[in-house]
Amino acid sequence: MPETINVAVLGAAGRMGRTVCDAIEAAAGLELVARYDAGDDFSVVRESGAHVAVDFTVPGVTEANVHALLDAGIHAVVGTTGWTDESRQRVREHLAQPAVAAARTGVLIAPNFGLSAVLAMTFAARAARYFESVEVIELHHPDKIDAPSGTARHTAAAIAAARADAGMAPSPDATETGHDARGADVDGVRVHAVRLRGLVAHEEILFGNVGEQLSIRQDSFDRVSFMPGVLLAVREVVTRPGLTVGLENVLDLS
Repeated sequence: MPETINVAVLGAAGRMGRTVCDAIEAAAGLELVARYDAGDDFSVVRESGAHVAVDFTVPGVTEANVHALLDAGIHAVVGTTGWTDESRQRVREHLAQPAVAAARTGVLIAPNFGLSAVLAMTFAARAARYFESVEVIELHHPDKIDAPSGTARHTAAAIAAARADAGMAPSPDATETGHDARGADVDGVRVHAVRLRGLVAHEEILFGNVGEQLSIRQDSFDRVSFMPGVLLAVREVVTRPGLTVGLENVLDLS
């Protein structure tokens, strides 16, 4: 690991990008060496001397950005949502190319950098096998362009995997009409998306058994709450070659 980690920020003019730039500039052992946004030449990043780039752009360009970073030998920390199994697989294949693998380049894609959100997702996955019913509600500001959120999809997928491992049946649901009101189906887990002015990022996971309910709720009131997770990811990705999905994989949650 270099004594000082040089960092480039992609999407630097956006709300999250500006907050990330401020956090990098204030952090010990990190140096902001490039700000990149739509319309800029990628040479700004490639020639900056960056060890790590943080991507908070938009779903339509984030995968191409990651491939460009890998070609440039730069580690990537990605907070942009919209990733699929197929796009993540293409990144894995790129990371396996001899030159990239030899450079031990790492990519960390995190659906959420909020520590409270990561803990909520982790707790939910552990609770999933003990409850007959489960549903997820995510609440965000109305400027968010994707629904359900990447965090909610990640949460639901982890819950579904835990329930499958435990051999559990699907959550009971006798709905015969109005299926469009039941939210998105993510691996068999219903996910509901709320878009409301005044919100930032919030998630509630509801579990139910006969006679009892467990609610796990996480609230992010300001984008600065994501910065400890972003800084942790920047420091960790340089030691983790290959693809890491989810900030929970760099936290000690044993």
